[in-house]
Amino acid sequence: MQNTKQHIISSLLAGAGVIFAVSPSYAAGVPSRAAVTMTVTAASLAYGRNAPHINPEDVVVERGKRHLLVTGFVPAQGTHAGLDLFVLIDEVSTPSLTIQLEDLRKFIRAQPATTAVGVGYMRNATVQIAQDLTSDHEKAANALRPPLGCSGANGSPYLSAVSLMKQWPDHHNRREIVMITDGIDPAIRTLGMWELNPNPNVDSSSNLAQRTGTIIHTIYAAGARRSDRHYWKATSGQMDMARLSDETGGKSFYLGLENPVSYSPYLDKLREILDNQYLLTFSAVPEKKSGMQRVKLSTPIAGVVFSSHDAVWVPALRQPE
Repeated sequence: MQNTKQHIISSLLAGAGVIFAVSPSYAAGVPSRAAVTMTVTAASLAYGRNAPHINPEDVVVERGKRHLLVTGFVPAQGTHAGLDLFVLIDEVSTPSLTIQLEDLRKFIRAQPATTAVGVGYMRNATVQIAQDLTSDHEKAANALRPPLGCSGANGSPYLSAVSLMKQWPDHHNRREIVMITDGIDPAIRTLGMWELNPNPNVDSSSNLAQRTGTIIHTIYAAGARRSDRHYWKATSGQMDMARLSDETGGKSFYLGLENPVSYSPYLDKLREILDNQYLLTFSAVPEKKSGMQRVKLSTPIAGVVFSSHDAVWVPALRQPE
């Protein structure tokens, strides 16, 4: 009697909060499935209202023309509330950012006990960790300091984000970054309107964030470099910030090319976002090679919109032995 072997593949990406498990092979001609979990923010289009209760059957996940089976849509609360939140500040920011630090401290102190907060400063395409992830919110808040006003020879904020994501600790918590920067990448040297061309460093940061399940929110902070006050360069920086946040399921905040009077409205919105997140699980179809698969989320519930990664990482389908 011949025994039937079952092949189970599970892959957990470094603390991503994105979990994959490929089920046993089905009958010939029917592809195996990979259970993928991703963080989704639900928002109501009605001002001042939270999204209503959402059931798994209210969520539609599409890959091309194929509808994927949704198996779970759980609020990120209770036993699912774990969150790793890193605040990253660009060292090139003007000293005027100092007046925003108290708002940031209040935001950090107000985080729930289930949130671990870290603080880092972006310089030379790396991150200087001022405070590693900790549940001691007072300790994290006190790690904030004024920026130096200099980002180093290679001050790409996007490569700094890549550096942080590569060293993120392993566990199942949600992963999110609040990146405070002008978005300008001195590693990309272009002229005039050509600065509006796609930035490959943004691509690198976005791809890694989606692969590891990291959501990146961005807040504009004017830079101290006089050369970066050129209109096209500043506009290009904001567009890069917005693209990074949009592709990773985050929110981008800016108001013109100057610093706002207060970050409080931005941080209030961030608190609302973090309070309205869900863990979505659905069945993806593995391909011959591991890779990113673009998906589209929607719901028939009127007035509700979802924010999430544009794509998810799906491991390759293992062929039967």
